[in-house]
Amino acid sequence: MAGPSVSVLIVSFNTREKLRRCLEALGVGSEIIVYDNASLDGSAQMVRETFPHVHLILGNENIGFGPANNRAAEHATGKLLLYLNSDAYAEPGAVGTLARCFDEPGIAAAGGRLLNPDGSLQNSTANKLTLWALICEQTGLERFVHAYWTTPRLLAQWQVTQAPQPSEQVMGACLMTRASFGERFDERFFLYCEDTDLCARLRKRGSIVYEPSAQFTHDLGSSSAANRWLAVCRYNRGKELYFRIHHGAGAAFACLIIDRIGAAARLALWSLASVLTLLTRPRFREQASLFAKVLFAPLR
Repeated sequence: MAGPSVSVLIVSFNTREKLRRCLEALGVGSEIIVYDNASLDGSAQMVRETFPHVHLILGNENIGFGPANNRAAEHATGKLLLYLNSDAYAEPGAVGTLARCFDEPGIAAAGGRLLNPDGSLQNSTANKLTLWALICEQTGLERFVHAYWTTPRLLAQWQVTQAPQPSEQVMGACLMTRASFGERFDERFFLYCEDTDLCARLRKRGSIVYEPSAQFTHDLGSSSAANRWLAVCRYNRGKELYFRIHHGAGAAFACLIIDRIGAAARLALWSLASVLTLLTRPRFREQASLFAKVLFAPLR
């Protein structure tokens, strides 16, 4: 169990039952702050009635993941801040294990081992986001060339060592850092890549480590599952903004072109699959529709 020096910050948006499970897993050992992004599913009422020890903040509208976390951080009193998704469930002792990483003075951030609901390994760390990594992502080369995500095989090897491993980035679903840094999410990001940007700034403060013995089950994509094409668009725009901030307008434009080419290729493939299978595979038509929306989405 974590000590009182940890403030757990959770953003909620229409994930009531997963938020309930998240809070149950945390228990009462940490300061917990929930910022509700104007949920319509009764999330806020559930927190108020079931978890009276939780500091609940009600938003008037969905302001996005990063901005909501920043509002929650304004109320935190802990020396360490743990940004935790509402669909991430800490195993016993996981938060305290992460906190102990900061016994080393040079540690700027730490993240835990993320598992899918079926117990399989989930991407928990990442390498640098580069245009080459983006090309690998959009062409399918990432299956053979692990340019951005850390491989599950390497994550499994790190699990055997049970020792923190250096990383370029840990996921915003489970990211702990020092409150004294004053580093917050860039509010130009609505959703996606805000953690990539934050980690890029935190690396200037010290090391980022992946702690494999701190385990969290993460039900990935809960808030965006209902509108996947919009989630893909936001992801693409997050990448473009990241490149604009860290590498300039030229890199951002290159990112946009690569993303659109990737969407066009996927649209062509899913459309062909839809025609060849006629009415037997409605999922193919749904995928074609998704990437048509992504391809022709407004630039801003």
